[in-house]
Amino acid sequence: MAASREPRSLPYLFLLPAGAVLALVLGYPLAHLGVISFQAYGLRTLFTGQVGWAGLDNYRAVLHDPQLVPVLLRTSGFCTALVAGTLAIGLAVALMMARLGPRMRRAVTFCLIASWAMPPVAGTLVWQWLFQPVYGVANWALTRTGLFGDLTQHDWTSTPLSAFGVVWLLVVWQSVPFVALTLYAGLSQIPRSYYEAAALDGAGAWTCFRVITLPFLRPILALVTILSVIWDFNVFTQIWILTQGGPNQGTTTLGIWSFTKAFSSNSFGQGAAVAVVSVLLLLVLTLYYVRRLVHSGEEL
Repeated sequence: MAASREPRSLPYLFLLPAGAVLALVLGYPLAHLGVISFQAYGLRTLFTGQVGWAGLDNYRAVLHDPQLVPVLLRTSGFCTALVAGTLAIGLAVALMMARLGPRMRRAVTFCLIASWAMPPVAGTLVWQWLFQPVYGVANWALTRTGLFGDLTQHDWTSTPLSAFGVVWLLVVWQSVPFVALTLYAGLSQIPRSYYEAAALDGAGAWTCFRVITLPFLRPILALVTILSVIWDFNVFTQIWILTQGGPNQGTTTLGIWSFTKAFSSNSFGQGAAVAVVSVLLLLVLTLYYVRRLVHSGEEL
């Protein structure tokens, strides 16, 4: 007698608890955010408790704001630089770990986990102290090399480019551990016989990397790319603590813009509208990468 097949709804039942938690933790705040974006929710509402409907006025104000295009370009460029740097350095660290001995690999893994476990606020405050003028360790070390002159008084947040550079180093340092450990896990699953066969055929290191390593890692690279885009597009804590969107709004991204719209300008409706636009942009990017991930999985 043939074994009874499991009901097709069984996987969805297993996913139901996680879906309920996500709906409660993320679904309700997102729905409430969408409601606020259609309301005239300002400082007066906080005192009177009376909320009027603004319709699409908040979205019109945001779309016609002259800051929208610069903020979008700045956010996209910064996100691209962060994702590219994280993937490149994370892949290099994963390849290095694959060549290390067991003891050194455990030491590197411990360092990666330690930096990954540090809370963003604590890590940003440490970074702020490192690059602080006069007393910063980075300024002191660069001055001691004599290559760049006296940088003791240099303020790294005085120009948008150097401010973004400091934030880039911080975010990449915090993001590389996850990418490196994930890619190393993928590398450890590649059969060694493939590399041995390629070596017998006279293939070099670059050929093995291009023909064997990259095709095996393609689904994992797509997955960490999706996660990196989501995380780096929403970077807020590091930028706010280090620069607060300055100087002259030169480091203002969508997250910073939404926050300042809501809490500095007391226009909570427009701030919510900016946040909704950010969510929609991320949704489009995520769907695109997930579609590519599914296609790449079907090709394997």
